[in-house]
Amino acid sequence: MSKNKKLLVVVFLLVLLITGCTKQLKDADGKIVQDEKTKQTLVENILCKPVELKKTYEDAIKQKKIDYDKIYEDGDISKNDYQKKIKNILNIDKLPVCTEISVVEGGYETFWTSVFVKPLAWVIVNIGKILKNSYGLAIIVVTILIKLILLPFTLKSLRQSENIKKAQPLLQKIDKKYANKTDQQSMMMKSNEMMAVYKKYKINPVSGCLLGFIQIPLFFAFYEALYRLPILFEGKFLIFKMGMTPFAGAQEGYWYYLILPIIVGLVTYFSFKMNKNTMPDDQMKQMNMMFNIMIVMIFITSFSMSTAIIIYWITNSLLTIIQNLLVKRSK
Repeated sequence: MSKNKKLLVVVFLLVLLITGCTKQLKDADGKIVQDEKTKQTLVENILCKPVELKKTYEDAIKQKKIDYDKIYEDGDISKNDYQKKIKNILNIDKLPVCTEISVVEGGYETFWTSVFVKPLAWVIVNIGKILKNSYGLAIIVVTILIKLILLPFTLKSLRQSENIKKAQPLLQKIDKKYANKTDQQSMMMKSNEMMAVYKKYKINPVSGCLLGFIQIPLFFAFYEALYRLPILFEGKFLIFKMGMTPFAGAQEGYWYYLILPIIVGLVTYFSFKMNKNTMPDDQMKQMNMMFNIMIVMIFITSFSMSTAIIIYWITNSLLTIIQNLLVKRSK
């Protein structure tokens, strides 16, 4: 691996280490607070003031303070620990109105929040305002914009994936040729022959990781921005409440919410299927098993995802499918 690629790995790991992920809203007993209607898990480090859920937040914060006061009066924690806990309790009054959110609001937090989450949240909110407060449509537009920005990297990765498929027959022949040879000379010859195939088909075994290093932080930043913007999960898109999960929707008698996990399962299946490379039979079986398990897990998890997150997932997967089809057609 070259020095530049090693540096990229180190930078990515540092981003993960200093990430400021969503902090779930909990009461003093450590129980996670949910919206009673939508069953969405609420987060404490929201970026702006809630409106419809303001009372839910205020009640949870008030109860937490009462419980901390009681614990302190009983002598179960020191004064210093008590003051720290009170200081860390969310203060809704200090938060900005969601439509007036700023990238620099609240000052510098962590690299992750300040560089990734807040800018994405600001873009989503402002595009939503342009679209007459249609924040579901804003999620779709921002997802498309991100895909367009990443398009050069994506196309390069997809074309290389197609080249790998073409090179597989030759690579498999080389594997069979040296299957029972473990001496150093044979291993060097095998490596040289494989590198010759890579060169012939213009394959860089490591460059495929670049897209992942770019996409993964953006995916988690987008995911976090959606959870930390009350204006999103308090609104609606078409007939769906943005904060409601399909499971909660079905419980309330809104059976049409169940179509969302079905769509998630379908687009995930086709997205994964189109990204698979040709492999030897034994490896292909393992890969298919892994993909099937992942698809089932994502399908099950989607029942507890908010509609806002599902809109993003469906849009992103559909765009991935379209990109794959375009690359295959151009070939």
